[in-house]
Amino acid sequence: MSSEIKKIAVFTSGGDAPGMNAGIRAVVRACVYHNIEVFGVYRGYDGLIENDIVKLNARSVSNIIQRGGTILKSARCDEFRTPEGRQKAYENLKNRNIDALIAIGGNGTFTGLHVFYEQFGIPAICLPGTIDNDLPGMDYTIGYDTATNTAVEAIDKIRDTALSHNRLFFIEVMGRHSGYIAINSGIAGGAVSIVIPEAETPIDELIAQLDVGAENNKKSSLVVVAERGQSGSVWEIADQVKEKAPYYDIKVTILGHLQRGGSPTYFDRVLASRLGVAAVEGLLEGKKDVMIGVKDNQIVYVDFDRVNNQRHEIDDESLRLAKILSI
Repeated sequence: MSSEIKKIAVFTSGGDAPGMNAGIRAVVRACVYHNIEVFGVYRGYDGLIENDIVKLNARSVSNIIQRGGTILKSARCDEFRTPEGRQKAYENLKNRNIDALIAIGGNGTFTGLHVFYEQFGIPAICLPGTIDNDLPGMDYTIGYDTATNTAVEAIDKIRDTALSHNRLFFIEVMGRHSGYIAINSGIAGGAVSIVIPEAETPIDELIAQLDVGAENNKKSSLVVVAERGQSGSVWEIADQVKEKAPYYDIKVTILGHLQRGGSPTYFDRVLASRLGVAAVEGLLEGKKDVMIGVKDNQIVYVDFDRVNNQRHEIDDESLRLAKILSI
């Protein structure tokens, strides 16, 4: 590899995701391996502006691969949206002779990185760190596997109490505008219906599904609902079902930020490790202003326009599978 890059800074931004620490570790150790100085930026873009930057080495990231959250902390930064804020960040980087950036975050993180690159030309690569799995051009994002497993574990426990009381549970999972966590945790958890943002689920159709299950002598029913769906919030859906089908004993559970925490699965650790090393080596090979991912088990680099203007769509086969298995 031939490159003029001698110093790289890494940071995490936006919502935390299990596996971010594995990504940080991989970036740091890949830099050390390739004789590149590496720095950690605390609190994302806030840290760039406030010069909260420290030099790291291989031992700085010992014993973090199994930890959830992010040792570099994360924050959302309104000041970075301004040219003045970005100017401060640039000056802090240049004062330390930092040549390139690696960020771990989602769409918003990459958007900020793209604007920064366009303004100052500092090479930058973003790792897809988000539980939502909503970024196009790649199969999985860092944290999605762990979050989905956490949701499935919670759904299994809720089923125990649903069976004990013959109840109907509505369970809300995270995902922002993406139904990936919902569709796959719903299939794995044996949900009678799965409500996702990508498709509207009429209340009458939902009640008909529930009634079919009741006629088949189901002792409990679980409906998994993705947040921010077309059909309304989980409370609105539950209230509408209660109004039209008062014979159901309905309970609502919102899993919330539980899904972001916990030790990352082996899958997220390996994914983040692969992407962290590939991000460093991509910069050394001249890659810049891209998000890195894995597609069909191969490293890919996805440009800004695709990340910003496309969605990672749920395939029709997953929807068909969920429908077949719900009876």
